[in-house]
Amino acid sequence: MPSQIAVITGAGSGIGRAAALALGRAGFDIALLGRDTERLQETARALDRHCVRSLTLSLDVADAQAVQAAAQTIEDKLGPIAVWANCAGATIVGQVAALPAADIQRAMDVTYMGSVHGTLAALEVMRRRGVGTIINLDLAPALRGLPLQAVENGARAGLRGFCESLRPELLHDADNIHVVMVNLPAINTPRYGWTRTLTGKPLHPYGPVYTPEVAAEAICRAAFSTSRSISIGPGNTLATLWRTVLPRWRDNHLATHGYKAQMGHDWEDAPRPDDLHEPVAGGFAANGVYDAKARRLDSPLSVFVSSDLRAGLLGAAASLVLVALCGHIRRCRKG
Repeated sequence: MPSQIAVITGAGSGIGRAAALALGRAGFDIALLGRDTERLQETARALDRHCVRSLTLSLDVADAQAVQAAAQTIEDKLGPIAVWANCAGATIVGQVAALPAADIQRAMDVTYMGSVHGTLAALEVMRRRGVGTIINLDLAPALRGLPLQAVENGARAGLRGFCESLRPELLHDADNIHVVMVNLPAINTPRYGWTRTLTGKPLHPYGPVYTPEVAAEAICRAAFSTSRSISIGPGNTLATLWRTVLPRWRDNHLATHGYKAQMGHDWEDAPRPDDLHEPVAGGFAANGVYDAKARRLDSPLSVFVSSDLRAGLLGAAASLVLVALCGHIRRCRKG
């Protein structure tokens, strides 16, 4: 029986590289898409050591025609695409008032439009068979609305809305194509060293940070899932509840603590190379520099929550809050 084919964008490093290795171990042959040819070839060599067939295609996901052509090349050379995971992304960090419009546009072209281009290319080939899985990345609720992260938040929110509209269209057309969002917390990838920043300080992950292998496991689970989304870690349900019930308190908390939590103390002497317009030269694997604090797959806090389970947990949490409020109101009336 021939292997199924998975396509990974941004496969040269970070989450994309880790996802390629995880899906390869799960039995897929892998098509690797990205801008840096050398890093793609290194990922391909890692797959080859596990006897996984692969194909590397160097392209910029912001180029719709290149992505569309890549999908057909993959089908011709590897076989029918079963899973397409959009892991490529780029952003700029800084206060909204200081962000250059051209840099915002470029980040949206890569993160939002790049994922849209991948989704459209996957749909075109998957609809020939009426089956497949498309995986897009989103931010965990705890990371949504962070100061200095308006560009990343805008791109992911746009992609979230795009996928929410796509799902009923697929149901209407009776296509057995699943669209799964993987809600990611901070992941220890090289991006903290090469993201364009206007802060003048090194970037730090916000909140709990996980290894790329944890993100890859979530993507691998999404490949076999019919859930709308998969989240990582136990805190997402509480973060969603906090955003919903106490949004003003959360805004005040982020205004007070959100800046320093994302930056180092020391000023950088000179601007670092960044990957917004061109890939940063050098060899980069999946992991960044925060291995010492990153939660791994074997951590008890590396739990995976599907959208169905999260809805149940939210309902239970909301019920507890309502019960507590009702009790408080009754006590106040008696007093």
